[in-house]
Amino acid sequence: MGDADEAVRLTAWVRGKVQGVGFRWWTRCRALELGLTGAATNLSDGRVEVVAEGPRPSCEALLAHLEGGSTPGRVDSVTQRWSHPGGMFTGFVER
Repeated sequence: MGDADEAVRLTAWVRGKVQGVGFRWWTRCRALELGLTGAATNLSDGRVEVVAEGPRPSCEALLAHLEGGSTPGRVDSVTQRWSHPGGMFTGFVER
């Protein structure tokens, strides 16, 4: 994608001990600090799906937080997908 200020959507699937440990709340706090909108959702297979929309550098910073080892619980892996924003979020929510 082009311009650094261009809005993007980051979808990240986080695997590890990330449910029941405050991970979604922590992710929401980091996303709001970065000015992002989106959601952190528990999936039935034990992963957390993080969808964040905003400027690419801010989304990259959130991804760095997710991969950085300072999250609650334990992150074993993060799978990511980049796409165009859908514009459906007005804040950042935990689901």
